[in-house]
Amino acid sequence: MSDRMVLSITGAERVAFLQGLVTNDVTRAAGGIIYAALLTPQGKFIADFFVLGQDDRLLVDVAQSHGATLLQRLSMYRLRAAVQIAQTDLVVSRGTGSTPPGALPDPRHAGMGWRYYGDSDISDQTDWDALRVAHLIPETGIELTPETYVLEAGFEALHGVDFRKGCYVGQEIVARMKHKTDLRKGLARVRIDGVARPGDPITADGKDTGVLHTISGDHAIAYLRFDRATGPMQAGRATITLA
Repeated sequence: MSDRMVLSITGAERVAFLQGLVTNDVTRAAGGIIYAALLTPQGKFIADFFVLGQDDRLLVDVAQSHGATLLQRLSMYRLRAAVQIAQTDLVVSRGTGSTPPGALPDPRHAGMGWRYYGDSDISDQTDWDALRVAHLIPETGIELTPETYVLEAGFEALHGVDFRKGCYVGQEIVARMKHKTDLRKGLARVRIDGVARPGDPITADGKDTGVLHTISGDHAIAYLRFDRATGPMQAGRATITLA
């Protein structure tokens, strides 16, 4: 996949280094794969990625659009830690058909297939937007933006947050949203009856209620104010209802 970048983190302190920065428990990546994010100190989204734990390194699979930013942020946090961070030439493939040897299951949802890391792209022709809408999977740069709080984006259901691992950047905000408040906004799957486009604002009784994001057929991912999304809504020339 040309839209992904794979970083390598090596050195004796690589696990402890990343563990103190990201939302998930990096020790669980040993011999496998986890999903995680790097946040600002204010708890907002910087980048989401997959972490693979190998014998002598961690691999970080991130969207190409956010790879340089993630590399810069990790390098900034490195300070005197015994780690080295570099971009690799690995190619990311993914699919939902027969699993190739060495591929790993997407840790976000069983329906999201497999991911493979090698020298060439062996991806299949899966309609990923349709799968993302069906399983409410946010995408970097679409549902996931610099204004996103990851719990509103469903990271808990996507196994992207560990609440027992200890401190990381933005952890206080995430913990407060988890334990002290009810989420009043967030992503939801909606049904579209009519014509609407990604980016269309959603209203209910004339009040701003949210925005449409990825659309597949007559369903979409939307960001909603839940207290206003209790009945029929409008976007473009369509009626919107919770799916």
